[in-house]
Amino acid sequence: MTEKHITHDPIYNTVHRDDFYSLIDVDRYGDRCSAFDGIISATEDHFWDPIDAAYIDFRAAKPFDLAEDTIMPRHFTVELSCAVADRLDEGQKIRLANQSTRFMISSLLHGEQGAMSLSASLCQILRDPGAQEYAANQTREEARHVTGFTRYVETRFGKPLKAGPTLAGLMNELVGSPYVYKKLVGMQMLIEGLAMGAFSTIHAHTRDPLLRRLVQLVMSDEAFHHKFGKIWADRTMPSLTEEEHERVEAWAAQTFQKLLFNLVNAEQKQEIYHEFGLDWQWVRGSILEAFTDADRRQSMTESTNIFRVLIKTLLKAGIITDRTKHVYAQWVDMEELALEHDEVVGSDLAEATTLELREINKTRPKMVRPLRSSS
Repeated sequence: MTEKHITHDPIYNTVHRDDFYSLIDVDRYGDRCSAFDGIISATEDHFWDPIDAAYIDFRAAKPFDLAEDTIMPRHFTVELSCAVADRLDEGQKIRLANQSTRFMISSLLHGEQGAMSLSASLCQILRDPGAQEYAANQTREEARHVTGFTRYVETRFGKPLKAGPTLAGLMNELVGSPYVYKKLVGMQMLIEGLAMGAFSTIHAHTRDPLLRRLVQLVMSDEAFHHKFGKIWADRTMPSLTEEEHERVEAWAAQTFQKLLFNLVNAEQKQEIYHEFGLDWQWVRGSILEAFTDADRRQSMTESTNIFRVLIKTLLKAGIITDRTKHVYAQWVDMEELALEHDEVVGSDLAEATTLELREINKTRPKMVRPLRSSS
């Protein structure tokens, strides 16, 4: 069956990405909805600049001895709780933990680049000027996240690690897709949901104040990005035909399973294991032997678990029905999840950070960014 657009609300109507003439049609400019005006107007409230020390000071950050301490507590490195640890000395255990954190932060960086590219791609195809303006705003905000995580990686590790094939492949599909439903469900709900869970976990547990501050600032933006996806769900899902709903729902479930079983799979981290002389297939076997599906289900009882956040996002958006409920119910209590409030995890912190930024922005002069040396 040939793939089709799923558009019921005109604010999500699209043009072909190469059809620029449609965007300069004189009647289009005045055909603007007000659905996104609130989150567009709020942009200035949560403005921050990763280059400006008033928001986050990378240069003044205290050094972090990666040879002596781990950025995240050791229990977040699953390899250190199985037979892998038996092959490593103390120094190697610390390095493996920090390299795993480096992989996680690198994945977040790649995810922010994916979100920036996807938002820019929406600017090319959304016909409604209000939706297009929101997408342009989000592009700007994702760009500062790329800058922020790049600077953090430079400060602590030097350079990022490569993106795992699963994340890279999914983002490539979403950025290149001409279908708005895949872009919004895939990025604004699935990947942004994963990111908010990861940011909340990092903020609560990291030993590095610089990283804690960075994810706090990023979350103040991401809470608004999540609202963009929610607006799509609220205005689109109730109007879908049975066939359309099934198509969206099946695609979301398939993508969820792909992320669940592959995103943190040992195969994705081969670049790390090589330096320790570890075969990734042996590592994967050791992890599977030590951690069962029951362990995975137990981890999903935590509110900030990235996959729990993802499932909740899909459920609250009305994407999950009895057709695919079993896919998720084997991991979380769906009835319990349905009773939880609608706010995405980390929204309280994001709101408090927005209030802080509002005060900073009242008194900050406009900064001219200094030229950075290429050395």
